[in-house]
Amino acid sequence: QFQLVESGGGLVQPGGSLTLSCTASGFTLRHYAVGWFRQAPGKEREGVSCINKSGGHTDYADSVKGRFTISRDDAKNIVYLQMNSLKPEDTAVYYCATDIMGVCPQVRFDYWGQGIQVTVSS
Repeated sequence: QFQLVESGGGLVQPGGSLTLSCTASGFTLRHYAVGWFRQAPGKEREGVSCINKSGGHTDYADSVKGRFTISRDDAKNIVYLQMNSLKPEDTAVYYCATDIMGVCPQVRFDYWGQGIQVTVSS
């Protein structure tokens, strides 16, 4: 069964850090570009970051540039999102999604994870 699972979310104080993981099972992640998305209550889902299948190209939303870093470990079948200097406005459910086209920005979404909550609050 093809599956993506996000982990690493939780509650963190403003200015803190979290690292999200997107782990694939049932398929090989290295063939895909992978993106992170988030959806806050009452808002539309937005793209946060993307990494192409080679790992040589990354994209970031303006709101997270300089604070978030996306990376991939194809040996472990995982894509990470390192989030630093977190702000209350980063609070959302975070999702990862794959694109077999392998490029960023993504043009299609083959698999989605179930999402994980990140809450930034004092």
